[in-house]
Amino acid sequence: MSTTHFSHEQLLDRLAEVAVKVGLNIQPGQQLIITAPLDAVPLIRRITSHAYKAGSSLVTTLYSDDETTLSRFANASEESFDTAATWMADGIAKAFREGAARMAITGANPTLLNGQNPDHISRASRAASRANRPAMELITQFAVNWNIVACATPAWAQQIFPDLSVEDAMKALWQGIFHASRVTEEDPISAWKEHNRILHNRSSLLNHDRFEALHFSGPGTNITIGLADGHLWAGGSEKAGNGVVCNPNIPTEEVFTTPHCAHVNGTVSSTKPLFHQGSLIDDIQVRFEDGRIVEAHAGKGEEVLQRILDSDEGARRIGEVALVPHSSPISNSGILYRNTLFDENAACHIALGQAYTKCMINPEDLTEKELIARGANHSIIHIDWMIGSDKISVDGLKDGQRTPILRHGEWVRD
Repeated sequence: MSTTHFSHEQLLDRLAEVAVKVGLNIQPGQQLIITAPLDAVPLIRRITSHAYKAGSSLVTTLYSDDETTLSRFANASEESFDTAATWMADGIAKAFREGAARMAITGANPTLLNGQNPDHISRASRAASRANRPAMELITQFAVNWNIVACATPAWAQQIFPDLSVEDAMKALWQGIFHASRVTEEDPISAWKEHNRILHNRSSLLNHDRFEALHFSGPGTNITIGLADGHLWAGGSEKAGNGVVCNPNIPTEEVFTTPHCAHVNGTVSSTKPLFHQGSLIDDIQVRFEDGRIVEAHAGKGEEVLQRILDSDEGARRIGEVALVPHSSPISNSGILYRNTLFDENAACHIALGQAYTKCMINPEDLTEKELIARGANHSIIHIDWMIGSDKISVDGLKDGQRTPILRHGEWVRD
């Protein structure tokens, strides 16, 4: 449906409503912590309004600004890049432990830090990752209801549509966000219920099959990814540890699970660029042996990639594998969003680093040591990059048998 059926203001309000009611499913009396770029203020105001209408007791927004971020890299002292706001990260983790919901608004400049000192970027990223570790563990454990939603910003829009004026680029990007987030439907809430049903069915099929491993094959890719002992497939809406059913990502097209961090072997190539914390990494090619990346190259941004892999021991192993059909609405749009929330929902992908332990059977009954023994990776990072396309096929492996799952990027069963 064309977005001209509704005004921009109507669609913006619908997106805010979907983010609160479908994404978060905010509960009466629950606090909400939002992180967002300054350009997201119009959307934040609507989200805040819908959150209070749904019964939230307090909405707190923490804003980021590209110019002040760049100011740090231009003017800060050498030793400062090992510093992070631990006090704030500890406070956010405390709020999550006490039941607060989390929402992140994405829309930052995808290549903000291009041209900055790679060592400074790496050190600042490691410091932030360490500081945010307690809060991130609660998110990867799915202890609370959380959601990520997108907001168009001028810097982002101009990179996606460089031949358009700023105004037209913003309109085009908003149209893509609204369509992918299903707010152009007559009844977005019902549309999300049907979409969740499809994703749940795919997860159920894979959980029934209980494959031991997945095999990805295609140009530049021939890799076998073992699945963690007691893994579970998930996708769409899920129940968080606090009992709230939410949709962590808006939009979402994936079903995903926890791979075994010691049972990955072969070579794999990226099929879309990775934009990580303002840096571009493209044409990634890596080789795994017994779960660990032993060789890694990139046509662009290789130095940044190598620094990511050196973040800690777990950074050279994967913590997530996800299946996405090539015909997903985001892929069909033909837009390279330069943003992981969207691009990961256009293609199958893997994630370097921390595993989502929620994708395990009864994770609450397992110690961290037991989770690691079952294959769940442990790291301060979690970075998705895309490995799927219409030329990639995926098979499930079990008991020496091979079962087609995707052929040329499309589901064999659905």
